Amino acid sequence: MTQKNQEVIELDQVVIRFSGDSGDGMQLTGTLFSEASALFGNDVATFPDFPAEIRAPQGTVGGVSGFQVHFGHSEIKTPGDFCDVLVAMNPAALKANRRWLKQGAIVILNSDEFNEKQIIRAGYFTEDPITEDNLHDFNLIYAPINTMVKEALSKLELDNKSTLRCKNMFALGMCYWLFNRPMENTMQKFEKKFAKKPILAEANIMAMKAGYNYADSLGIFPSSYKVLPAEITPGKYRTICGNTGVAWGFAAAAEKSGLNLFCGSYPITPATEILVELSHLKNLGIKALQVEDEIAGICTAIGASFAGNLAVTTTSGPGLSLKSEAINLAVIAELPLVIVDVQRGGPSTGLPTKTEQSDLLQALYGRNGESPIAVIAASTPSDCFYYAFIAAKIAVEHMMPVILLTDGYIGNGSAPFRIPKMADLPAIHPPIVKEGTEDYQPYRRNPETMARYWAVPGTKGLEHRVGGLEKMAITGTVSYVPENHEIMTKERASKVAHVLADVPDLEVEGDGNGELLVIGWGSTYGHLISAVNRLRKHGKKLALAHFNYINPLPSNTEEILRKYKKIVVCEINMGQFVQYMRTKFSDIEFMQYNKIQGLPFTEIELIDCFNNILEG
Repeated sequence: MTQKNQEVIELDQVVIRFSGDSGDGMQLTGTLFSEASALFGNDVATFPDFPAEIRAPQGTVGGVSGFQVHFGHSEIKTPGDFCDVLVAMNPAALKANRRWLKQGAIVILNSDEFNEKQIIRAGYFTEDPITEDNLHDFNLIYAPINTMVKEALSKLELDNKSTLRCKNMFALGMCYWLFNRPMENTMQKFEKKFAKKPILAEANIMAMKAGYNYADSLGIFPSSYKVLPAEITPGKYRTICGNTGVAWGFAAAAEKSGLNLFCGSYPITPATEILVELSHLKNLGIKALQVEDEIAGICTAIGASFAGNLAVTTTSGPGLSLKSEAINLAVIAELPLVIVDVQRGGPSTGLPTKTEQSDLLQALYGRNGESPIAVIAASTPSDCFYYAFIAAKIAVEHMMPVILLTDGYIGNGSAPFRIPKMADLPAIHPPIVKEGTEDYQPYRRNPETMARYWAVPGTKGLEHRVGGLEKMAITGTVSYVPENHEIMTKERASKVAHVLADVPDLEVEGDGNGELLVIGWGSTYGHLISAVNRLRKHGKKLALAHFNYINPLPSNTEEILRKYKKIVVCEINMGQFVQYMRTKFSDIEFMQYNKIQGLPFTEIELIDCFNNILEG
């Protein structure tokens, strides 16, 4: 479809936010827009934001569901702080997102929903939300979306409820026109998705086209906009969310190691999608088992590991608590296992759909006894693939459980992912002993890794026992000898220390030494590096050291820290990583900047923080 003659303004990047009731399809709308932008060639980052309730109170701020898309011609590292365009499907969506509007932003309002009843339900004190929110200087676009959708689909044999379910596609069509996005791929997706119910495919496509034509024919926008494709490394790309990346990383690790992949998990927000994605990969020989609770999930995974599989289990913070005893079983039995913790706001049920980095200390120390464990963290949706692969490699080659930390922000968020060639991924060498091995002992160790050797049950001549009771060094028999317990405790700690051989040096982005070193870990990377880069462009001397390997820390960590006059650690928690760093480097002074709102950082707040520190 082509647009009428109208001014087209070229932009470098744009942030658009789709917002409405949790039943208005805003997550789908944002996903489709981000996919269309990625296929067009833009770099993309997204941020889904939705309530925990399956059907939250309609028309209220607490029930608002949003999806933010940041797309551009230049490199995109965050979903953006404030939006250039807001699609508000009702008054509650407007009220919930007023604070995130850039000055002069375009605000598309579904005027059919701005009635007295909905305005009161949204929590406005007057009958005039525009004046109350001081929006007169914004570009307000009033569109009777409900009415237009009913008119567009009037000839289809759909009931009123099914018809109004397509109103999100009308809004999507308007935004496709506004930013010159092609609709063909979206239409193909609907035809494929509703192949058995073609009337639904037709309805969604008709609503989308109606929105496009409405924007085109009535001239409701003063101009349209174009964001040119980004310059990216050649390769095969697709848009990927962090949870999907984790699942694919495990699948790749299974192939590289020659092991069968088993995932035993219990569904929990926001980690469930990893289990779902693995269940779709049965053609690769992957076994995904949904069990009755978190304890059963990890115990089935440990059993699969004992039987010679690459075993993983997925969870969030509350589930990690329940898995702690079984993690200790994997520690003392020295079996390879990856535990994925997609962190969320806590404690208890807390904020199930909101992001937080508050499980770090639990991952490091949340077990009884001396129970050291390797802990790594992913930073972006796309590198979730890589760190899932690395977590599996460490677990298998070092015969130990590994905790991989992601969180709701990168688990649900998406970004372009350059699909690697399997030949470019590092090899994984399981320390499996074969039939015919003489004098096999279950706790005899590889001197380079301190890992014991892996004998698959049923292999003739390699019969042995492992379990939760302390074992005798080398022979593996049950032991209550005091000196032996100390030996085995130190050897289990030594195994974690030997992981350091596989940990790359910490890299610094920015000035190699100077006034300020910003430290982060996990999902805060995009916002931190964006803030650091913006300040460096203005002549400020600072750098970012971002940690993915947390236990053990990279060997050059102390060397890096001592090059800077000031250090600030930024986290989405009360200060867990900075507490950990203080135990490791007690004579170094660490400042901290923390946020505990269920939201990621914004660039602007980080810039203010760093400027304040630099200015003393």
